[in-house]
Amino acid sequence: MAHMTLPGFLAMRLDRLASSSPTRARQRAERLFARAPERSLALFAAAAEAGDAEASFRVGECLLEGTGTASHPSEAARWYHRAAMAGHVRAQCRLAQLHLFGLPQQEVGPRTGLFEPVVTDRADFRAAAVWARRAADAGAADAQAMLAYIFTAGPDDMRHPEAAFEWYRKSAEQGCPQGQLGYATALMASAKTPEEVAAARWHIVHAAKAGLPTAHFLLGLGAEHAIGVTRDEAEARRHYAVAAKAGMAKAQARLGLLLLEGRGGPVDLLDGESWLRRAALGGDADAAARLGDIYAQGGELPPNFAEAAHWFRSAAEGGHSAAARSLGMLYLTGAGVIRDSDEAAIWFQQAARAGDAPAQADLAALWQAGSAVRLTQDPPPVHVWFEHAAAQGDLAGAFNYAVCLAEGIGVPRDDERAAFWLRRAAEDVVDAQYWYGRLLAEGRGVARDEAEAVLWFSRAAAAGLTDAQVALAEMQVEGRGIARDHPAAKALFLRAASAGHAGAMFALGALQGGGHDIEPDPQEARRWFALAAEAGHPMAALMLARYAARGIGGPCDSEAGTYWYAQAGARGLAGDADEWAALEPEPTLARHLEPLGEPAALPADAVER
Repeated sequence: MAHMTLPGFLAMRLDRLASSSPTRARQRAERLFARAPERSLALFAAAAEAGDAEASFRVGECLLEGTGTASHPSEAARWYHRAAMAGHVRAQCRLAQLHLFGLPQQEVGPRTGLFEPVVTDRADFRAAAVWARRAADAGAADAQAMLAYIFTAGPDDMRHPEAAFEWYRKSAEQGCPQGQLGYATALMASAKTPEEVAAARWHIVHAAKAGLPTAHFLLGLGAEHAIGVTRDEAEARRHYAVAAKAGMAKAQARLGLLLLEGRGGPVDLLDGESWLRRAALGGDADAAARLGDIYAQGGELPPNFAEAAHWFRSAAEGGHSAAARSLGMLYLTGAGVIRDSDEAAIWFQQAARAGDAPAQADLAALWQAGSAVRLTQDPPPVHVWFEHAAAQGDLAGAFNYAVCLAEGIGVPRDDERAAFWLRRAAEDVVDAQYWYGRLLAEGRGVARDEAEAVLWFSRAAAAGLTDAQVALAEMQVEGRGIARDHPAAKALFLRAASAGHAGAMFALGALQGGGHDIEPDPQEARRWFALAAEAGHPMAALMLARYAARGIGGPCDSEAGTYWYAQAGARGLAGDADEWAALEPEPTLARHLEPLGEPAALPADAVER
């Protein structure tokens, strides 16, 4: 046995003597706690075994915090339970905390009084409520705050807003910071006057003075948005910084935005991006989405689409619908990721199901264009989304729903209902004005009224819609619903052609080719046929072949003629080239402009974005 010094021997003797009395043992343990935690724990344990409730609580504290021994929360809970059963209020509070927050969950055995491990990591609100209620009834302010929290955030069958309010009030009146914060939050939720807002803010200020990060965050929000105080973004920065440094993700996100935008102080790109990044890594989906926007848009920080895709994905996986739509757009365009329309459809669908209207429109366009195989296997209920939006007064939704009805997308074709919704949407949606004009011109779903169709085409054409400009010009060429006016039609065709409309280019060639109220100009006609043919217009290819083969409007070029005859055939004008040359009549606009009949398919850009 190692030689023991006299002081050590005397200390041991004193400890043994103290152990004979629970009171003396606890008192000596308290004196030794700071300088000899191991001996202190042994004395607390001796007093606890003899029935001293305070000593049992202190043993629990040592085991929980690892003072004088290794940390052992489960064993700590056993000692807390012994003290709590003896009426020790602080031990009852600690048991409630163990059941609610971040420590290994334990459950009191209803008959044995022992703690048994709980398989789940979820908070045990019911067990916590048992101990919080006992301590709250005894007047413990922190237990009152906990009980109020349980009544606020517990399972539905445990929630009791009125009781929560009263327990928060009682806790706040005792100056408990958590109680003040909860009481202030409850007051703010029902505040209707400046005085009520001021009363709530008074409690938040006191909770912030006690160091609660959430209180600082709320004061930051108040200063930033002028809630109960004058707007002061510098003050908002200060409070957000306190909460951000304590690890609160929402405060980190708000602080990052203020720094990036230079609100409340100078712009600080590095710190701003850093705080946003911390918030995003902490699970804040809004912060991740904002980082994605920053890197996608560029500006003060250089654009980085790969980085944007990373943060959009993080936010989308956290349930952020706008981020899911943005990620879908990156996959659709191949910016920062491999271009993949099927992957784009997956993210559009996530956002669409969350009610994101632009994503619903994007998804509908993908589906109609046949660009995503996934959608053909699991077609999205776009008509349902658009019908709901239309019923809510969304005019873009009304237009899209009308297109579904007109084209039979997801629903049986119904021209009358399509006309109804197009007429409603036409008050504000330019595409709807054009589509409604087409129905009037064709007599689909409504009585044919070419004069009324001209009015709607005119509105859409004035707004810059090229299809409407072409439709109106055709009506002017043929004198349908409006006086015949070929020069005015030419002006409209020129506007549409400058926007790349192949049909308008062909029409200009036909107008300049003769037979209209326009001075013939074969050279100009040939130029427009060439532009339209190069843009993929079948009839323009045939006309260009004829002009080249016959030397009209330029030199005779049999090689070019042969080539463009072949192109016309490849584009759907089937037949022997010599038969075409001999039999095909000269072009007329009524036959070779895109007809005003039924649209073959919903254009990719027909859905309002």
